[in-house]
Amino acid sequence: MKTKIVYIFFFVLLFFIGVIGGYIYWIFSDLPDVKALEGYRPFEASVVYSSDGQVLTEFFYERRKFVPHYEIPEIIKKAFVAAEDVRFYKHPGVDVIGILRALYRDIKAGGIVEGGSTITQQLAKMLFLKPEKSITRKIKEAILSIQIERKYTKDEILGLYLNQAYFGNRAYGIAAASEAYFGKSFKELTHAQIALLASLPKAPSAYNPFKKPDIAIKRRNIVLQKMLEEGFITREQYNEALKEALPEHPYWRKFEAPYFVETLRQELESKYGERLYKDGLRIYSTIDYNLQKKAEEAVRNGLIEIHKRVKPQVQASLIAIDLKTGYVKALVGGNDFWETQYNRVFSLRQPGSAFKPFVYAVALMDGWSPDDTILDSPVSFPGSVQGKSWSPKNYNNEYHGEVPLRKAIALSLNAATVRLASQVGIKNVVEFAEQCGLTTKIHPYLSTALGASDVKPIELTAAYSVFATGKKIKPVFYEKITDHNGITIEENKSEIQQILPEEIVEQMRELLQEVVLSGTAQKAKELGREVYGKTGTTNDFSDAWFVGFDDNLLVGVWVGRDNHKPIGAKEAGARAALPIWIDFMKQTGQMLK
Repeated sequence: MKTKIVYIFFFVLLFFIGVIGGYIYWIFSDLPDVKALEGYRPFEASVVYSSDGQVLTEFFYERRKFVPHYEIPEIIKKAFVAAEDVRFYKHPGVDVIGILRALYRDIKAGGIVEGGSTITQQLAKMLFLKPEKSITRKIKEAILSIQIERKYTKDEILGLYLNQAYFGNRAYGIAAASEAYFGKSFKELTHAQIALLASLPKAPSAYNPFKKPDIAIKRRNIVLQKMLEEGFITREQYNEALKEALPEHPYWRKFEAPYFVETLRQELESKYGERLYKDGLRIYSTIDYNLQKKAEEAVRNGLIEIHKRVKPQVQASLIAIDLKTGYVKALVGGNDFWETQYNRVFSLRQPGSAFKPFVYAVALMDGWSPDDTILDSPVSFPGSVQGKSWSPKNYNNEYHGEVPLRKAIALSLNAATVRLASQVGIKNVVEFAEQCGLTTKIHPYLSTALGASDVKPIELTAAYSVFATGKKIKPVFYEKITDHNGITIEENKSEIQQILPEEIVEQMRELLQEVVLSGTAQKAKELGREVYGKTGTTNDFSDAWFVGFDDNLLVGVWVGRDNHKPIGAKEAGARAALPIWIDFMKQTGQMLK
């Protein structure tokens, strides 16, 4: 009988040993390889810079800026050690003494008041394990922690933890947390600020200083007390830190040039996909920060003046392009991005008389000169409906008889322009407009000569580069992109194509300068320098334009209502759009030279 019992006990023991051995084997076989940390890099926000070095925005899934461990100040490391794992530099990854101490305090308090997880265990859990609560996970966590400690230095482990930890308020890592909570670099933090950040990873929501300031300050002060006890700060530093107030609001990264940034984001997302939000790219945009501010100010001031004359809800857009490079230097897509994200720079609107230069350019290529004359008198052409005619009218029904081309375009004479389009061929005008970069449907009807076909402000403005330089330029939104190490992965340059010969360009500049000297844009003479351009107005005053340039900058301004209703009586391009253009150009005369 005894022998039988011994055998049974022996087989049961072997069974349990086998089960335990299998369980241990399964745990080890299922563990991730800690060597992966050698190439580890957490998600990092991509940063967009202006051409003059200002940060415009960040693109991210997790707002984070990776910081090498050797750049993190010692006092920050010590604060987190004091708050999370005071024996960090002494244990091998798992702190048995710490576990026993935490267990004793929890029993004494009658609840869980202190955990026993080390910083290394927390790192292992964040990087390799699912957030489930189970004995298996805790065992894996302990094994991984020991393996990590054997392979990496304490500072490397602490650096990884400080880059990976979540601090609340959408901030991951110490660098992003410092900016989110205090609006400054982690290298500039005070002892009180460091202590507050060190208190957050354990429970970011529970210790949120913006929602629970009373709890947050108690927790911060506990961390300061631990820092004092460990000798990380002096009594004087401790007392001074206790007096410091909590931050009152989060410091979100300022979203500059929002219409431009959103346009850039869409372009880059189609090219880079998820990399844009997690690879820490450095995007060097074409926007000039100062020019952008001037553009926003000009649009804002212009709309204030317009709203003194007409009912509200008038919108405006402005785009400025460097004539030499095609770089977009300023872009404003509306009055307020935070009210409406609709970008009017890309909207479809009738250009009115701002389309007329395409007619005159074709005439010049056909052998006409600026001093050749065209008859400006009432005229009728067959309409789109059989048996009906179409008669273009001049503004105020005033006609001037035989006029040179320079006067016809300067005064924006409709009858003369349509006659000219009829003689040179409207199909030739449409083909030339398309050559200059207009991609929308341009109808081969004579009414198109007066701007009856919809265009996009960005394309119409860019097309004027042909009148300014003879070359078609494609607007460029960024100069180059580097990876997080500063290695260039893309350089971006405008596609430039010669369209007009030099002699035609000189004549076109002459015609467009006449618009300023003696025509509808005479107000622009107040700039005191040579500028060129063309006003545009639709029949019912629903669209007002001025597109023009100097020797450096090409700028297009559109004004109108999103619902295509009239802006107001007599709100022509010269009255509604030109003042915005002039205001912007006054501020930028010398900036690109």
